[in-house]
Amino acid sequence: MQRALALAERARGNTKPNPMVGAVVVRNGNVVGEGYHHRAGTDHAEVLALKQAGKKAAGATIYVTLEPCCHVGNTPPCTNALIAAGIKRVVIPNSDPDPRVKGRGIRVLRKAGIQVDSGVLRREAERLNDIYFGFKRNNRPYVILKSAQSLDGRIATAGGDSKWITGPEARKIGHEYRRDVDGIVVGMGTVRADNPSLTVRHVRGANPYRIIATTSGRFPRRCNLLQQNQDFRTIVATTGPVIEKLSRRKNAGGLIFWEVGVERDGLLSVADIVARAGEFGLQSLLVEGGAALATSFWKAQLVDKYLAFIAPRIIGDGRAAVGELEIRKVAGAIKLARPEIEPCGADFLYTAYPEFERQ
Repeated sequence: MQRALALAERARGNTKPNPMVGAVVVRNGNVVGEGYHHRAGTDHAEVLALKQAGKKAAGATIYVTLEPCCHVGNTPPCTNALIAAGIKRVVIPNSDPDPRVKGRGIRVLRKAGIQVDSGVLRREAERLNDIYFGFKRNNRPYVILKSAQSLDGRIATAGGDSKWITGPEARKIGHEYRRDVDGIVVGMGTVRADNPSLTVRHVRGANPYRIIATTSGRFPRRCNLLQQNQDFRTIVATTGPVIEKLSRRKNAGGLIFWEVGVERDGLLSVADIVARAGEFGLQSLLVEGGAALATSFWKAQLVDKYLAFIAPRIIGDGRAAVGELEIRKVAGAIKLARPEIEPCGADFLYTAYPEFERQ
């Protein structure tokens, strides 16, 4: 299963909207075939592994990183291929959360007399495809919140300088996450302060949609998100009146507008942004900044995964990564589960999954 997971990882960033899946066929203790899903519309991992195994697949065990599909999509059901090949045993980490599968693949295989064992490296397999699992289970885009901060929790100095708190290794990992998601969300404060491009650099991959959350619509005179929109992937999430004003601009021809509501505090509804993203067909969002936007996502309990790139620096009286959450007691603080810490150059990446007490 570890080998199958490693194979699946090879396709990171290329399989959307499908999950990454790897498969290994073993007979008499020897690997006789292996494969992984390369991209949507091509053969699934099981089929590629069976093709490599050939006749040796008969009576063999196949290790697959996700429950085999049992429905007709761009390709035929993998359950049919496994049955036809004479596979004796199928080992998986967990069932597929896709409603079209969700245990049906297991039942089809068992009905055909194939032994199915589940639960091997379940946690590792879910983390590999956390975006896919989260999207299918929550029926909304999976939200990843990212911050690059000093050890004392500052994302910029009091004067607004933030380049660069973290080093090149951390920034490369940040671009890997950009490659993996469907959309990046920033606030107008970040646009005005940093003039970002929000494209994928340092790694190979397609650019996600770039979503600007703004109540004012006051873009800086020089704005990469407007001037470098040749791929027509810049989205402005704002109110109806601002859309009407911006649509009259000369450089607004390639923009996509989402009308969203405003909360009682005067800020845009991030719940509306997530909902519009889902309606648009996006499975995942990466929230990159700034602090006000991050605070809104925390308050709305719409953070599924938290990435904190922490630099060994002390800034002092700077800009905090998170604003007022109206938490009055430590016992009411947001809990972060399944934390993992990994070094990236001189910095560290802290990854965790929030557990909210639902209202």
